Amino acid sequence: MKIINMLSSADKVKGQGVGSAYLEQVALVKELHDYNIEINSKSDGHINHYHTIDLKHYLRATFSKKPVHLGYVHFLPETISGSIKLPKPIRKIFDAYIVSFYKKMDYLVTVNPYFIDLLEAHGVDRNKVDYIPNFVSEEKFYAKSKEEIIKLKEAYGIYPEDFVVLGVGQVQTRKGVVDFIDIAKRNSDKTFIWAGGFSFGAITDGYSELKEMVENPPENVKFLGIIDRKDMNDIYNMSDLLFMPSYSELFPMAILESMSVGKPILLRDLDIYEVILEGYYLKGDCINSFSAIINQLSFDKKYYKEAVDMSRAGSIFYSRQHVLNSWKKLYNRLSKEETYEKKSVLVDY
Repeated sequence: MKIINMLSSADKVKGQGVGSAYLEQVALVKELHDYNIEINSKSDGHINHYHTIDLKHYLRATFSKKPVHLGYVHFLPETISGSIKLPKPIRKIFDAYIVSFYKKMDYLVTVNPYFIDLLEAHGVDRNKVDYIPNFVSEEKFYAKSKEEIIKLKEAYGIYPEDFVVLGVGQVQTRKGVVDFIDIAKRNSDKTFIWAGGFSFGAITDGYSELKEMVENPPENVKFLGIIDRKDMNDIYNMSDLLFMPSYSELFPMAILESMSVGKPILLRDLDIYEVILEGYYLKGDCINSFSAIINQLSFDKKYYKEAVDMSRAGSIFYSRQHVLNSWKKLYNRLSKEETYEKKSVLVDY
């Protein structure tokens, strides 16, 4: 039986979408009975699947020649701008390391096809890059009853009749937290909650300003801090809308999780979303447009239902079996060591 060695440190820090994506992907591919899935084994598998860019993983890919080295692209230098603040010389070295890590891999998988062009611009051969989207379990993320939702709201000090706007992610400049608060101020009749914290601590970009906002939010804003993933289904259920005004992303797990619960999605109008989410979400491009959409959702039942239907359609498209089949095709091709060549591995999706 072929062995896939999953190599990752993504679940060591709470509140990161990379960690959620890793856990979901591993749980999903364990359903492939033709493969034995090992986690951070010291022995190489037929495929070493790297989920994080640790230095030890870089060295392993450099000196271990036997397995196929498959890298998961969760971010690029462009997407961490606004996430962490480092001195320019260190940041330059870190950016170069990210690109070097991806070039070290035999093959790469990205969660958004938009980033294949960006990888190529960094000098990565696009013929070794494939696209397989993220996935979430419908057993973990599902809609609860109205009675359960009322109790959840009460537990968080929210009135049952409140229209709740949810933001999810690390508290970072890139995530649009400042805009989130500004829009909340314009909608004082609604409750805004943010699930996530400072996973990177003081090196978070804009840390001082954001910390002040988190500690002294407007009356209608609640920062919940980092929430255990097992409790996030409750957070999605007690919200009426997932609003993520991020300035850059790949494919946030929060979007898929909220879709699975059946909540409308409002995102910034970014090119990266068009390829993977067109028709499944509402979009805005400024504080005024975001505020207008949120306000209409709060009183226009027909508009709200249409937004819910869009979200549910997205959840159906990114189904378990569809994504599992894509991983199966990719692993099957990479595991054929006897015919293994450095060439494109195409995944039908």
